[in-house]
Amino acid sequence: MENIYILMIVAIVVLAVADIIVGVSNDAINFLNSAIGSKVLPIKTIMIVASLGIFIGAVYSSGLMEVARKGIFVPGEFYFDEIMIIFMAVMITDILLLDFFNTLGLPTSTTVSIVFNLLGAAIVMSLIKISVSETETIADLGNYINKSKALTIIGGILLSVVIAFSVGAIVQWISRLIFSFQYEKQLKNFGIIFGGVALTAITYFIFLKGLKGTPIYKELKGSIEGNEVIILLTAFIGWTLLSFVFEKLTKKTVLLVVIAVGTFGLALAFSGNDLVNFIGVPMAAYHSWEAWSVSGIEPSNFSMEILDAKMPAEPFLLFIAGGIMVVTLWFSKKAKTVAETEISLSRQTETHEKFQPNMLSRGIVKGSTLLSKYLVAVIPNSINSRIERSFKEPKLLITKDQSINAPAFDMIRASVNLMVAGVLISIATSMKLPLSTTYVTFMVAMGTSLADRAWGRESAVYRVAGVLNVIGGWFFTAFGALIAAGVVTFLINWNKEVMIPILLLITISLLVRNYLSHKKKSMSSIDPDSLKKTESKTVQGIIQESADQISNVVSRTNKIYSNMLSGLAKEDLSKLKKSRKGVEKLNKEVDALRDNIFYFIKNLDETSVRGSNFYIIILGYLQDVGQSLDFLAKASYKHINNNHKVLRFNQIKDLQDIDKSLEELLNDIETIFNNREFEKLGAILNSKQRAQDDLAVKIASQITRTRAEDNDSPKNTALYFSLLLETKDLLAAIMNLIEEYYNSYNTKN
Repeated sequence: MENIYILMIVAIVVLAVADIIVGVSNDAINFLNSAIGSKVLPIKTIMIVASLGIFIGAVYSSGLMEVARKGIFVPGEFYFDEIMIIFMAVMITDILLLDFFNTLGLPTSTTVSIVFNLLGAAIVMSLIKISVSETETIADLGNYINKSKALTIIGGILLSVVIAFSVGAIVQWISRLIFSFQYEKQLKNFGIIFGGVALTAITYFIFLKGLKGTPIYKELKGSIEGNEVIILLTAFIGWTLLSFVFEKLTKKTVLLVVIAVGTFGLALAFSGNDLVNFIGVPMAAYHSWEAWSVSGIEPSNFSMEILDAKMPAEPFLLFIAGGIMVVTLWFSKKAKTVAETEISLSRQTETHEKFQPNMLSRGIVKGSTLLSKYLVAVIPNSINSRIERSFKEPKLLITKDQSINAPAFDMIRASVNLMVAGVLISIATSMKLPLSTTYVTFMVAMGTSLADRAWGRESAVYRVAGVLNVIGGWFFTAFGALIAAGVVTFLINWNKEVMIPILLLITISLLVRNYLSHKKKSMSSIDPDSLKKTESKTVQGIIQESADQISNVVSRTNKIYSNMLSGLAKEDLSKLKKSRKGVEKLNKEVDALRDNIFYFIKNLDETSVRGSNFYIIILGYLQDVGQSLDFLAKASYKHINNNHKVLRFNQIKDLQDIDKSLEELLNDIETIFNNREFEKLGAILNSKQRAQDDLAVKIASQITRTRAEDNDSPKNTALYFSLLLETKDLLAAIMNLIEEYYNSYNTKN
């Protein structure tokens, strides 16, 4: 029996290492987003600074280890065998849940995950104990759960969302009002003071308040308590002088120092607050096993009251955990995926939006817009004018693609993000509350984005939808962790020897599967076959570049049309579904090209403005092609999916004839555009009438068959006519596109 618990300890330790990796991939990247988003420091410098913060901050976790031991449940109500089941269930569930969010690229909270995993596992184990008891009922569940502490933790986590968003928005609004977007001039006057205030706040709350969670606080307690004002003044004077010296010597803004120190401090706070989420349970499990193994008592009779007592910190284990966190930070690709979500939602310029708007996001944006109009009407015009001057952004004409490589926001916002998030997290750490660093850093970033008017009319519905998706994911984390941990606890309790190996095997399989899936998705994120935006500023350049777009669309149209007809004839639903996805992808790319028209026109040479007319018409015809393909794919899929009668032999034969003729035509067009043999387009246009006549013959033949045959299917007839008519529209769109291109080419030459 003892061997099973040794194996459980080993499994929990291995799971802890994996948990650190998946947890850091989701959480740790949050404190790098401000430095990465502002792009004021080299990425290697940012990583080195953050790594130092993690290593030093590892000691902060010692004061928070009690959360895993007694923060959620009452350990004295459980025996050793029960507590080990709880800890095993928590580790298995936690790692799977966090990896799931990493794969999706959504930030979630390791704190919420661990808290609700512990809560779900403890509740189910308590219910199991109550079910076999003759004296206890469901009303006694409260005896097993540390209700007051659990509610305090959960309430603190939820409250942090509101506080972080509000404080971030207020501080950023004030900062922007003072410095404006043209902050270079103001920095010369107030930058040193701002740097002194920001660095003093970071120093006090992170290095002094944070010390209360560490064992070394006792040695410094006498020097700190009662001298806070002196320490603050000294720090402010020291940092202000340092800011002055730095600017004079380097000729650079002190905000670089603020961002570097803020990143270090936030890494410090993260490590101090969140390391407990990764190793708190394994350390509690090890201490439990250590106490039981020397007791000589049966595991089902050994009470875990010992977990109520203070447990010694394990500096060596904390050091190892910190090292794993740093290595993960440097090498995790999933961390970069999670980072993209927050940075894109807080980006000052327009970018490719990751989330689609929904009814709630539209309602919030409309309500906020209406409220802002009322506020503007109430505030005096002179004050409004002063505010508008501060919030007037410099005119930067960049495309969505270019914005991805540009800084997401400036140094003012990056400094505020780091300062506010670090302060809030450190306050929670000093109070020994496992505040969610993800919630705080994310909501601070969203609050500063709102205050900076990054959520304008062009992007607000998308950004708000993204925030709602992330917050919804947090609630899913809580609910999923509660249920999943409870189910795993029940399964392990049912048969430890059988279920633990099975669950560990499932865990390994899912981790490997998610890793491979994410790797494949990352490799396919840049599709070589996708449509490329035209960046030329001359008519000749537009003609040459758009030729590649036309060749691409023609080639994909050919494949989609043939696959669609083949799937329809064979009643192959999977092939029809694939055709629909191909059409959706093509239409998204054409829409992206249309979204870029504004920047395209703005960047044209004065002598080549007429090229915009040609390009817009070309995009219009490409959209017509996509719409025809969309109708054909959806109608075919719907017919087969509804299990209607298959097309008749004559109908299929006619469609195959059309497909063969269209394939030859499209192959010829593709070859012409690939080889830039534009003079041959005239021959293509000469075949336009013949192709249309062929379609007219097919339509007339079907009319004759419909009148002559009594057993024909109405659904088949309707589908067949729809396919012929939409194919006619598809052919017209392609020919119109070719004609426009041919005429423009001949005009140029």
